Amino acid sequence: MTTTETPTAAAAAAPSTTVKHWIAGREDEGSTGRTQPIYNPATGEVTAQLVLGDATTVDEAVRAATAAQRAWGRVSLARRTSVLFRFRDLLVEHEAELAEIISSEHGKTVDDARGEIARGRETVEFATGINQAGKGDFSADASTGVDVHSLRQPIGVVAGITPFNFPAMVPMWMHPVAIATGNAFILKPSERDPSAANYVARLYQEAGLPDGVFQVVHGGKETVDAILEHPGIAGVSFVGSTPIARYVQQTAVAHGKRVQALGGANNHAVVMPDADIAFAAAQISSGAFGSAGERCMAVPVVVAVGAAAEPLLAELKKEAERINVGPGNAAGTDMGPVITPDARRRVIDWATEAIDGGATAVVDGRELSVPGHENGFFVGPTILDGVAPHMKAYCEEVFGPLLVVMRVDTLDEALELVNASPYGNGSAIFTSSGAHARRYSQEVEAGMVGVNVPIPVPVGYYSFGGWKDSLFGDHHAHGPEGMRFYTRAKVVTTRWPQHASTVSGSMNFPGNS
Repeated sequence: MTTTETPTAAAAAAPSTTVKHWIAGREDEGSTGRTQPIYNPATGEVTAQLVLGDATTVDEAVRAATAAQRAWGRVSLARRTSVLFRFRDLLVEHEAELAEIISSEHGKTVDDARGEIARGRETVEFATGINQAGKGDFSADASTGVDVHSLRQPIGVVAGITPFNFPAMVPMWMHPVAIATGNAFILKPSERDPSAANYVARLYQEAGLPDGVFQVVHGGKETVDAILEHPGIAGVSFVGSTPIARYVQQTAVAHGKRVQALGGANNHAVVMPDADIAFAAAQISSGAFGSAGERCMAVPVVVAVGAAAEPLLAELKKEAERINVGPGNAAGTDMGPVITPDARRRVIDWATEAIDGGATAVVDGRELSVPGHENGFFVGPTILDGVAPHMKAYCEEVFGPLLVVMRVDTLDEALELVNASPYGNGSAIFTSSGAHARRYSQEVEAGMVGVNVPIPVPVGYYSFGGWKDSLFGDHHAHGPEGMRFYTRAKVVTTRWPQHASTVSGSMNFPGNS
C-alpha cells in the first residue's frame, strides 16, 4: 500500500525480467495485465517489471492454499520439521544469492542483507522445534475416571503483508511458524523489492513443501484489501507504518480475522553521563545509519543526559564522517541508498525544515553525490542538534539516515521524553549503572529494551513487538507468541466407562468428584 513514486529520468532502462506471482507451485501471470517497474536504488534504473494482482489473484491463491492446507494440517510433526530443516539448510546454501537479490532491489549492502537472512533463519530454527513448542497439557483423573488434555491446531489459511525494509527477515518472522503449525501461508511482499519472496518460494519447493502451502501474490492496495476481506483467510500478519497497521487491523477484524499488525516506531536511545561515550556513539551510529536508517528498530533519536551531550556529539560526528556511502554491492560500502527518490526527498525536507527552524547540522548529508551513481537515491548521514519536539525530524518516523540529538538534564526527564512518544517499539539506554539500567528497563514504555544494545531485536525464540501505536492486536511476532497466533486451543475431556449400561445420567450441571 504505497503511493505512486516518480523516479529520476534515468530510470528508463528496459527491464530485464518480469516478477510474477507464485501460486500452486509455479509462476502465475495473473489476469490483470498490469505491471509496475522495479528499480535499482543505487542507479535509479528499471531492472524488472512486477505483475500486479487483484481480488481474482488472491482468490486463486486462497483456493490453492485451502486445498493444500487440508492435507498439510494432517501431516505429522516429524514430516513438517524435516521440511523446515531442509529449508533452513537451503537458506544457508543460497544465502549469497538471496543477499544479492535483496541488495539490488533494496539498496542495502550485501553484508547487511546476509545479516537479515541470518536473523530470519533464527525463526526457521525455532520452527524446526515446533514439536516441543506446541506441546499441550494432560491432567489424569480430573474427575473419577475422567482425563483432560489440551492441544493447539492450525487456524487454516493465513496471510502476511510485509514491508520493503526487510524482504527476507520479516516474512521469515511469519511463514516458518505458520507452516510448522500446519497452516498454509500467502505472502504479499512489498512491491519495491519483491524478488526475494519468489526466491524463497522456490527454496520451499526444493525443500519438499507441498505446492500451495506457501504462495506469493504481488500488488498494492487492491491486493491488500482482497486479503483483508477474503472469507477464506483466517489470520493476517502485518508489519509496516502505524496508519496502515491500524487500517489492516480494523479492516481484517471487521471481516472476522485474527490480526497481528506491527506499526511504526521512533526509537530513542538514552545516553547517561556514566556511559562509555565512544562505545555508545559507535553503537548508536550503527543503529541510526545502518541500512540507511530504513529499519523499524533503527535509532533516529538519541537523548543525551547532562554532561554526556558534548562528548557524545563529538564522537557521533566522527562516526558519521567515516561512513562510506555507495552502492550496496560495492566493496567497502558501509551504507547504501534509500529505497526511492521520495524517501530521499523526505529526509532532505525534514532536515531542512529543522535547520530552518533553528536546529544545527552537526553532520549534513543532504547534498551527498556518489560518483558514477549520480542518479541513485543517495542521502548521506545527517545529525541534527537543537531540534524542537514539534519538528517532523523528531516526532515523525523518518525512515532514513537522519539522527536527532535531544538534550535533557536527568534520567527522569529522559524517561518523560521517551514515554511521551506515541510509539513504543523499542528503546535503549547506555550506562555503566545497573540501577539506571534496571529502572529504565522497568519504566520505559516500549515492547523491546536494550541495555548498551542499540537495536534490541529479540532472538527467534523470543517474540518481537512493541507497545502503544507500534502494535495493533494482542500478539507479537515470531517465537512463542507467533506459535499461539497461528494456532487455536482445544481442550478434550475424556471418559472410558467400563460398564456404560449401569451408569445413569443426571440433569444437573456436571461436577467433579
